[in-house]
Amino acid sequence: MNYGYVKVAAAVPHVKVADCRWNAAQIEKNIVIAEGKGVQTIVFPELCITGYTCGDLFAQQLLLEEAEMGLMRILNNTRQLNIISIIGMPVPLNGMLLNVAVIIQKGKLLGVVPKTYLPNYKEFYEKRWFTSASDVKENNVRLCGQLVPLGGNLLFDAGNVTFGVEICEDLWAPIPPSSTLALQGAEIIFNLSADDEGIGKHSYLCSLISQQSARCIAGYVFSSCGFGKSTTDVVFAGNGLIYESGKLLARSERFSFEEQIIISEIDVEYLRAERQVNTTFASCRAEYVSEPPVRVTIEYAGNQELNLTRTYNPHPFVPEGFELNERCREIFSIQVSGLAQRLLHTKAKSAVVGISGGLDSTLALLVCVKTFDKLGWARKGIIGVTMPGFGTTDRTHTNALSLMKSLGVTVREVPIRDACIQHFKDIQHDIQVHDVVYENSQARERTQILMDIANQTNGMVVGTGDLSELALGWATYNGDHMSMYGVNASIPKTLVRHLVKWVAINDVDITSRTTLLDIVDTPISPELIPADENGNIQQITEDLVGPYELHDFFLYYFLRCGFRPSKIFYLAARAFRNIYDEETIKKWLETFCRRFFNQQFKRSCLPDGPKVGSISISPRGDWRMPSDASSELWLKDLENC
Repeated sequence: MNYGYVKVAAAVPHVKVADCRWNAAQIEKNIVIAEGKGVQTIVFPELCITGYTCGDLFAQQLLLEEAEMGLMRILNNTRQLNIISIIGMPVPLNGMLLNVAVIIQKGKLLGVVPKTYLPNYKEFYEKRWFTSASDVKENNVRLCGQLVPLGGNLLFDAGNVTFGVEICEDLWAPIPPSSTLALQGAEIIFNLSADDEGIGKHSYLCSLISQQSARCIAGYVFSSCGFGKSTTDVVFAGNGLIYESGKLLARSERFSFEEQIIISEIDVEYLRAERQVNTTFASCRAEYVSEPPVRVTIEYAGNQELNLTRTYNPHPFVPEGFELNERCREIFSIQVSGLAQRLLHTKAKSAVVGISGGLDSTLALLVCVKTFDKLGWARKGIIGVTMPGFGTTDRTHTNALSLMKSLGVTVREVPIRDACIQHFKDIQHDIQVHDVVYENSQARERTQILMDIANQTNGMVVGTGDLSELALGWATYNGDHMSMYGVNASIPKTLVRHLVKWVAINDVDITSRTTLLDIVDTPISPELIPADENGNIQQITEDLVGPYELHDFFLYYFLRCGFRPSKIFYLAARAFRNIYDEETIKKWLETFCRRFFNQQFKRSCLPDGPKVGSISISPRGDWRMPSDASSELWLKDLENC
């Protein structure tokens, strides 16, 4: 399987201005190299057969004839190759000269796309030589002895992908042709360009391509002229850029004196899923697409085993470097704003939080503290409740108390052992049997305490459960599953740790920081089973349900991208190649699929909580799923891995 990937390339070949024979040889060489690397479609710069900077030489018949002969040589010498190539050249037509992209495969001309918007300002004088596609009435052109479809509305169906083509300035127009092409079905846009360089222009160009690929929910492959162009007045840096729905996948080295072929894979399956859930995309298509495009059928060019060159972050919820710092700041602000509004609206006099000394309850407490500070309320209105049970260790108990005291909140300690023992007697449960009854009764006892204290103090119970736990159903129904407002409900476990660390470094005193950093280093555990003989945590969550970094990876690509388990497994095996073997990944992916489906009933009645990222499983927000949906299809798909 290729899992929906299309291998594409942007070439930046060497060029000699007006030497069509030499340029054609360089193009042909790059095509052969790309074919050998499994590329399905390659795009070259604008007017690459002649060179973009020919100026008034474009009026010379010899140059135009040699350009056609150069294309003929490329056709003849690549007729055995499956790869689709998109090449720029000038083409005369009925007294006009067109700046076009020629699409070829296996010695055949498949289509000719003229440039629509011709820049004629500052250093550009294209209207001096060329005619816009808007002024061309013909639908065909004879080139290299073949009658070929001509027009800016051509769509190319290549078996596993549909693509369209625009040229340079077309992208800079207020409504680029690629917008219409995408609405008509183009999943990848190829752009042949000759953008010259200037201070700040490159960053603007990247922003432009990123935004256009995002708006069109499409792949965008951009190839621009490089070394060898005339530098009489301008310089070309050789930009090869590949984007997917706003995300940069690959880029060339700017100002390189060497030829370059920039290769990556665009996930068309992902793009289709994004378009299907985006109702605005469908609405635009209905409103703005009136005339059907001309569709050209192309032979499928994928003939090699999938070999991904793009990489996947094993922690998709956790950005790196400066971006992580900004992400934490923004998420924390969203949590605080959401809680503040809810407290004001309900006229609550207190916020009640169960503090275990673990990551999730710590983050919830920090959100409460920041919220009260911003509202100008005394921190004593936050009631932190520690409820030691059978599995509570000295480390977590000490950290819970230390943190509450250093933050200046009201501290209440309510041991639950005696209440649970009495409960076991009432329901005739053997206290020595450490089963689900033993564990869940503790969680429900704690929730009852929190709810009753909230009633006592005219307050609100602030939930602590995170996105990863809720996705897996790793919460006791009507226990820690329940609260009056869940501030962590859409924050994955892999990000919770970073958020707590960020607050520790940026927003608390030294004493609190020391405690927070120790909490960050504490193993994740519900602490419902007694500690070992040395007082250490015996019940490690990730030993039972699986590593959260794997589950967060699964969750992201299952919910955010709609991928099937076999594809998620393929990507996880690559992302965690040196961390987990394939057997381990498959085991926990099966666990994820089973638990995600089986535990939907818990998510169907989740408390309110703020959405902070691209994924939420609120039944009122992003995720609506029947509680009795079968996981059979997904588990069967995984069996084939």
